[in-house]
Amino acid sequence: VQLQASGGGLVQAGGSLRLSCEASGRALSNYALGWFRQGPGKERELVAVINKGGRFTDYGDPVKGRFTVSRDNAKNTAYLQMNSLKPEDTAVYYCAAKSNAILSGLYYNVADYSYWGQGTQVTVSS
Repeated sequence: VQLQASGGGLVQAGGSLRLSCEASGRALSNYALGWFRQGPGKERELVAVINKGGRFTDYGDPVKGRFTVSRDNAKNTAYLQMNSLKPEDTAVYYCAAKSNAILSGLYYNVADYSYWGQGTQVTVSS
């Protein structure tokens, strides 16, 4: 599967963005998904995870209550709605897909994922 992330940009603190992750090559429904981010000089960190069917989600502590992950398997696309953005949210955001996932599974580690999109830059100004 190939993943294409989009929707990043420059936004003021307190604003919102919606990222998209479009899959091609194989049906997105075959995969559990994760969103990760990597800020300047930082390690890649978990943002959000969602199971194959979209029923179960979880979030990294820094974004809980502000970000929402979802997916539309019929459109082969996943989304990350980001509200109340802060300057510390500035990073390159990546979507990732895990194969051989169980239906209800959520996967939290970078090493769990075999397929990665190219990343989209999000910059939040103060």
